[in-house]
Amino acid sequence: MRAVLESTKVSEGAMNSIENFHQDDVKEVEQAIKDHQYVIVGMKQNPVVTSARKFLTEKNITYKYIEHGSYFSKWKQRLAIKLWSGWPTFPMVFIDGKLIGGCKELKTQMEKN
Repeated sequence: MRAVLESTKVSEGAMNSIENFHQDDVKEVEQAIKDHQYVIVGMKQNPVVTSARKFLTEKNITYKYIEHGSYFSKWKQRLAIKLWSGWPTFPMVFIDGKLIGGCKELKTQMEKN
């Protein structure tokens, strides 16, 4: 399990800020993974995100894509989703409500099936 700062070591004010940091964006992802079997969270101009999307498209797999900005915008929204999931990069790929990782993990997972 990844290390996470214990809540007893976080002030009430800081905890409030953490809990409210771009929660609408996090809730959007949470809802998508409830509603769709395959979800990719990504950003514009990222070739690895493009590769993951192309991979599923070539397999004729329908997926929900959520895009938050590019290298030049919406970094705070992407940071909130990274903090929530614990996954440090994009894309984030979810299958059946479970984070499987990024593009490499998606391809590995699909090869097993």
